[in-house]
Amino acid sequence: MPSNIASLPGPVLEYIAAQGWGGVIDSAPVGGGCISNGQALSTRHGPRLFLKTNTACPPEMLRREAEGLAALAEAPGAPRVPRAVLAGPDFLLLEYLPSAPAAPNSAALFGEAMARLHSRTAPQFGFDHDNYLGLTPQPNPRLTDGWEFFAEHRLLHQGRLARRAGRLSAANFGRLERLAASLRHLIPEQPASLIHGDLWSGNCYPGPDGHICLIDPAAHYGWAEADLAMTALFGRLPEAFFAAYQGVQPLEPGWQGRFDLYNLYHLLNHLNLFGLSYLSAVEATLARFAP
Repeated sequence: MPSNIASLPGPVLEYIAAQGWGGVIDSAPVGGGCISNGQALSTRHGPRLFLKTNTACPPEMLRREAEGLAALAEAPGAPRVPRAVLAGPDFLLLEYLPSAPAAPNSAALFGEAMARLHSRTAPQFGFDHDNYLGLTPQPNPRLTDGWEFFAEHRLLHQGRLARRAGRLSAANFGRLERLAASLRHLIPEQPASLIHGDLWSGNCYPGPDGHICLIDPAAHYGWAEADLAMTALFGRLPEAFFAAYQGVQPLEPGWQGRFDLYNLYHLLNHLNLFGLSYLSAVEATLARFAP
């Protein structure tokens, strides 16, 4: 057995053998991840699979991701996500959805599909379990108040982590607290929608049929506008996406002006994960909303 196959997690090899797929005959690295490693596995008699591995991640992180994928897959008409096949403390085995050229109308169809995903609502914000945004723990207690949820368990949660790490000054944390306390005046009431939670462009790609698939979720019930905001943080989606979304589920006036406010959560997370290069963006947002 080639060394690259022999080094695959034992439970993965055992699972594939138990399905009668004849074992793994090839393993090829797949790029694009910044936290975990990815490989495309070819089996002798069965399907191709995607294996994500991370020997340094928290032991429940990839299991939480599998549960998030399962929740997204249950939403009728939502974007396609890979089916989780097997999860362990340092690996996640998934259905392999190879990339293909984008369909001509993929942006509009993606907008409609995201609106259908967000139309799946719950009485409370949060999720059945805590999970992760990248490597950062993401608390998901069930709350009926969306402003309290976003203030305490998104903005202030990240802010406290940054403060303890010495990456956020006392003055900046004080501004963050003032901003968190004013959310009711800045954000309109919204239902608790099922959201992807980490919807940057790298987690949206054209799948086998050219339609956009989603990967690497931090799924929970949150504000739909917050999910949409991240599509403009690291490379904005085409206007056709937003127009099609609103054709299914109209947004409240001023929605684009609130994107920077929602994205403060992700900027704080990047400050915690990747360091002080993100501090100026955090400070710019605080200066705008909590001068």
